[in-house]
Amino acid sequence: MSNTLIIIPTYNEIENIEDILRLVFGLEKSYHVLVVDDGSPDGTANIVKELQQEFPGQLHIEERTGKLGLGTAYIHGFKWALIHDYSYIIEMDADFSHPPNSLIDLYNACEIDGADVAVGSRYISGVNVVNWPMSRVLMSYFASVYVRWVTRIHVRDTTAGYVCYHRRVLERIDLNKINFVGYAFQIEMKFTAWRLGFKIDEVPIIFTDRKKGQSKMSSSIFKEAIFGVLFMKIKSWFKKY
Repeated sequence: MSNTLIIIPTYNEIENIEDILRLVFGLEKSYHVLVVDDGSPDGTANIVKELQQEFPGQLHIEERTGKLGLGTAYIHGFKWALIHDYSYIIEMDADFSHPPNSLIDLYNACEIDGADVAVGSRYISGVNVVNWPMSRVLMSYFASVYVRWVTRIHVRDTTAGYVCYHRRVLERIDLNKINFVGYAFQIEMKFTAWRLGFKIDEVPIIFTDRKKGQSKMSSSIFKEAIFGVLFMKIKSWFKKY
């Protein structure tokens, strides 16, 4: 039984899912993986179910009907992880943008170094992003600058989606009251953990844009982050943590 669960949300990731799962299960440390699939029409879930025969007890899948959003997929996974008694819960994308070899660094930041939240950060040691156009790098980087300015949180990569949580963080956060589903979901989770007094550390990673499949990024996700951060900050003035 592993003490660490990796949550991988999927929608049309048939080109990546088998490769990423085999790589994760081939690492030195043992991990369990929960795939939360939002009814992928390309058959992603079928591939996962086939692989369950090869990795019994390690690979799990939760299927949802329809594309319900990244944030709700992670919330679903967090609740599943808490019910099944995992100590560490890691968010990771299926598309290899989050390097699997850095999983152990995120885990060690919590297990050995005492962080409550470990963030796989693109911006803690310069700008470590590969294959993104400069416009997207700048948008992402300055989005994090904007978030730090508004919230005063001391996290350089506030929109990062490669994150390890100790279960005590997810037990304290009221997951039913997390409002956002895109980039702002990642910001809201970090901001809430920070306001609750948890220790957040950043671990440098090299982020590489996907080579297979389609990006789920859209302008609406950035709008949610920009306006959602202001709403979140104002709301926090009237909330007891």
